[in-house]
Amino acid sequence: MCIFCEIIKGNIPCYKVYEDEFCIAFLDISQTSIGHTLVLPKEHYKNIFELPENISEHLGKIVCKLSKHIKEKLNISSINILNNNGEIAGQTVEHFHIHLIPRYSDSDIKIEFNSNNLSKEEFNELCEKIKY
Repeated sequence: MCIFCEIIKGNIPCYKVYEDEFCIAFLDISQTSIGHTLVLPKEHYKNIFELPENISEHLGKIVCKLSKHIKEKLNISSINILNNNGEIAGQTVEHFHIHLIPRYSDSDIKIEFNSNNLSKEEFNELCEKIKY
């Protein structure tokens, strides 16, 4: 059972802030910051690797519109837009979703990235490997 699919079906209540035929957005029950919103496709896709391009494009447009709307309504200047894709990346619900996390100060949430000090040769090798 996918909790997000149950929410979409109306079997579990949510605080819905947006809905159209392809996607839904609702407040995250954990509210990392006030206004923390999840945007997800109505059809079940486990992660970005399963997500069709047309749904991805639509979600991108809605994420942009909702981010601007949240900025205006909550009077914020910054927002984190992120996706935890896969268990190692922190995905806990296996239904693709994007987090919109309003930021109120530089100390309200701690998001850290480790640095890998690559040599110029390693950067070039990596770039060639993943170049599209």
